[in-house]
Amino acid sequence: MNPALQGYSAAVAEFAGPDALGSVASDVEAIEQLVLANGQLRAALSDTAVPGTSRRAVMLDLLEGRVSAQARRVAAFACGVVAAQEVATALNWLALRVRHLAEGQDDEPGLSLIASRQRVGGYATAVHEDMSTGELESLEDDLFRFARIVAATPQLRAALTDRDLAVEARQGLVSQLLEGKVTAPTLGLVRYAVSGGRARDFVGTIDFLVEATAQARGWRIARVTAAAPIDDAQRGELSESLGTLAGAPVELQVEVDESLLSGARIRIGDLQVDATARGRLDALREHLAPSGSWEPSGFGRRHLSSTDNTEGAN
Repeated sequence: MNPALQGYSAAVAEFAGPDALGSVASDVEAIEQLVLANGQLRAALSDTAVPGTSRRAVMLDLLEGRVSAQARRVAAFACGVVAAQEVATALNWLALRVRHLAEGQDDEPGLSLIASRQRVGGYATAVHEDMSTGELESLEDDLFRFARIVAATPQLRAALTDRDLAVEARQGLVSQLLEGKVTAPTLGLVRYAVSGGRARDFVGTIDFLVEATAQARGWRIARVTAAAPIDDAQRGELSESLGTLAGAPVELQVEVDESLLSGARIRIGDLQVDATARGRLDALREHLAPSGSWEPSGFGRRHLSSTDNTEGAN
C-alpha cells in the first residue's frame, strides 16, 4: 500500500487516541461501504482524468458532518494520494489498517529507503496540516538541531541506528532526550522516524523531515558546509542568490568544516555545488588519475637494482 498513506493514517490514529480509534475504524469501514454501494461515486473516484486534489476535495465535502473528523480526514487523504484506479483498494486497506491500530497492532513493516522516507513524510504531512507558520519554523529548528546532535555524538548515533535494538528501546531513548524540551509534534515526528523509518537512515530521515517542514511553509532548505563561519551579510547575499536559483525563499543551514580549507559546499535538494578548495583538489586528482592508480613517474612501479644500472650503462 502507498507508504505516505501508511504514515498519514498512523498520525491521525495517534491524534485520535486509543479511546476513539474503535469509532474511527467503524466510520472508515462505513465510508468504504458507501463507495462500494454507490456506483456513481465509485466511478468519479476512479476516473483517471480527475486529479487527486479534486478527489480529496470531493470526499471532504461529501463526508462533512457524516463521520468523525479523523475518519473524514484520513479517507479523503487516501482518495487523493493513491492512483485513481486504486481508490477502492486503498479504502479497503485503510479500514483494516485503522481497525488493527484500534486493536493495538501498530508494527510497521520494513520498507526500502525511499518508501520508508515517504511513509515518515506521510506522518509529517498530517502533523503539518494542524500547524501555523511559526510553529512549523520552530519544528524545523528543533529537528535540525537534534539531527546535528545525533550526527555529532557517536554513541547516541550508534544506539539510534542499531537495527538489533528494539524499536521501543530506541523510542524510549528519544523520549528520554527530548521530552519536556521540544514540542509534542517534534517528539512525535522523531519517535515515528524510529518506528516508520529505517534504522541506519535515522539522521537522513530527520534531515528529510527538516526539508519537508520547510517546504510546508513555502521555503527550500540550502545545506551549506563552509570552511569558515559565514557572517550575516554573506548569509543574506547567498540566501538571495540561491532563492533566485531555487524559485522559492531559501533558508540556510550552515555547518563549519575547516577541513574544506576554503569556500563552501551547498546542497538544495538534488542540486549540489562544491566550491571548496578540498573539492577542487579532489577534482584535480581525478583529472590526473582517472583510474585512481596514478603514481609519479619513476616511483612505485619498478626499483632499479645495481645490476639494472650496470646494464643501462653498457
